[in-house]
Amino acid sequence: MQNLDAPAIDAGCALFVDFDGTLADLAPRPDAVALLPGLTDTLKALHRRLDGALAVVSGRPIEQLDRLLAPLMLPCAGVHGAERRQASGEVVRLETALEGVLETLAGQAEALAAQHPGLLVERKPGAVALHYRLAPAFEAACFALMERTVSQHPGLNLLHGKQVVEAKPMGASKGHAIEAFMAETPFAGRRPLFAGDDVTDEAGFAAAQRLGGCGIKVGEGSTLARWRLPHPAALRHWLQHAAVALA
Repeated sequence: MQNLDAPAIDAGCALFVDFDGTLADLAPRPDAVALLPGLTDTLKALHRRLDGALAVVSGRPIEQLDRLLAPLMLPCAGVHGAERRQASGEVVRLETALEGVLETLAGQAEALAAQHPGLLVERKPGAVALHYRLAPAFEAACFALMERTVSQHPGLNLLHGKQVVEAKPMGASKGHAIEAFMAETPFAGRRPLFAGDDVTDEAGFAAAQRLGGCGIKVGEGSTLARWRLPHPAALRHWLQHAAVALA
């Protein structure tokens, strides 16, 4: 049974949140996304009141997250866990021997995008994403290009998210990132809550619930998460309410 709400955030929680479609509304292009005024203040307050046990877990690189969340520099997992900044500030990255393969794939994706205006290639540390939000008619062509390379290299995995296909290292997932955080101070011993909106967040929901916590799905779609909020605005209200309640 799924709850059409979200659980209370108390002082014993470890809070994990996705970025796009969760903290921020989706935009036609990744570079057009922006946080609403006041949200960084809410996150700063929650980070303090949870004794640092708050992390952003996103498909974006850490560098982009820092720019979008400035002046905050929170613990975070970027590129679906391929890179992760611990609460100590140390950044750990998943080692991969597939940089050359990903570079070639990025070039092929850029050649496809040059033929079809609206497609957007995003090069990330250890991953390549091909967005078709502005050219949905080319979904099949995007998937075929990315799947062809991924199928030839067992060390890669293909994610098919909201109007984006992404090749990433097999060992990187939001679930693994949450598990790693939960083994470290200040997250260890707490109840994990993870909020996200996309199929790429399902591994995170599974990990949080396996560790005794909850997943919160934002928006529509089938999910493993036991809780659901209708849209990012409801998620932001949940965070703001918790920041006040924990004070």
